[in-house]
Amino acid sequence: MRSRLNIIENIPLFNGLPSKHMEDLRRIVVEKAYGRGETIFLDGDDGNGFYVVLEGKVKVSKVSAEGKEQILHIFGPGEPFGEVPVFTGKPFPANAQALAKSVLAFFPKSRFISLINSNPSLSLNMLAVLSTRLRQFTIQVENLSLKEVPERLAAYLLFLSNEQGDMHTVTLPISKGQLASLLGTIPETLSRIFSKMSAGGLIAVDGKKIKVLDPVELKMLSIHGKG
Repeated sequence: MRSRLNIIENIPLFNGLPSKHMEDLRRIVVEKAYGRGETIFLDGDDGNGFYVVLEGKVKVSKVSAEGKEQILHIFGPGEPFGEVPVFTGKPFPANAQALAKSVLAFFPKSRFISLINSNPSLSLNMLAVLSTRLRQFTIQVENLSLKEVPERLAAYLLFLSNEQGDMHTVTLPISKGQLASLLGTIPETLSRIFSKMSAGGLIAVDGKKIKVLDPVELKMLSIHGKG
């Protein structure tokens, strides 16, 4: 437990906190394990706390009245999610599901709020994290509303390249079906775009492994598209 919670010390939310406050956090945290596909919370559930991923991968999504799923974010180790209801007093605004066997650190709302009241620096860190999250969603809305699917895919591959530290090969962290939902399209359309980009010499696809053959042209596509 303690070794896993060392991850918590390295996320922006708790950066710079004195050791005393880290011990306070350890006292209130609850470790929870979820199997692949298991629901963590549903849209409308009581926002009784927030989570930090210790191991595994979590999908946060919304489902339309017609049953269409839109993936909002995929969270990995060290990333918090479900923070907003802690402060708004409202229910969870989306669904959360484990994409793989996962271990999460759960921070109960009432006990975490008590810590914030006695520690202004923790409140400022939380504000910074929420501001970053808002910026991410603003970019996502802009991509979904203003960019065509090929541009969204190119931008996502470049994001993965930067995140994984390899400009030549990236590994998709989710299935192509889930990626289609994340990009606001359907699997058939995404498959055609992958084929077109491969035929154009931008990428080479081998399952979840994507080789970036022309990073300059891929970046141009992500910004300007092709017309």
